[in-house]
Amino acid sequence: MKLKDVDYRVLFELMKNAKISDRRLAKKIGVSQPTVTRRRARLEKELIDGYTAIPKWEKIGYRIFAITFVKIKPAVASKEEYAKVRKRGLDWLMRQPNVIMAGACRGMGMDSFNLSFHKDYSDYDDWMRELRLEMGDLIEDVQSVLINLRGKELLKPLSLRYMAEGK
Repeated sequence: MKLKDVDYRVLFELMKNAKISDRRLAKKIGVSQPTVTRRRARLEKELIDGYTAIPKWEKIGYRIFAITFVKIKPAVASKEEYAKVRKRGLDWLMRQPNVIMAGACRGMGMDSFNLSFHKDYSDYDDWMRELRLEMGDLIEDVQSVLINLRGKELLKPLSLRYMAEGK
């Protein structure tokens, strides 16, 4: 999909506020409402993966955001075992509703990562125990960075608005 300037402007405004009406969006970017409606429909069909609300995590009971890195044992990361190991990992991840993103990565000697939310440290600890019990035979190392969602040190909350405003 080749994007025109108007497509980018529609996309960035939607990243700032997905609830904006086509009429208001048209006025904001200086095009007609039918143009916005057509462009939005095309973007939703071909480019936009979905719309979601980003809550104030601490207000709904989540206090920890974890960035977890996993190193797979070399013996199970072989070409022959890859498909089975990948399927098993994917099946486990899909049963974890608190994991919002996961995949392969490179760097720091790690093979994969996941991003997850936890109610508190106890919840995180239980989740790590489950990871080690269910997937431990595949894992050589696990390292996590924990972020306090309630602390005064959270300087810039999660939002795509920042990307859109920078364009």
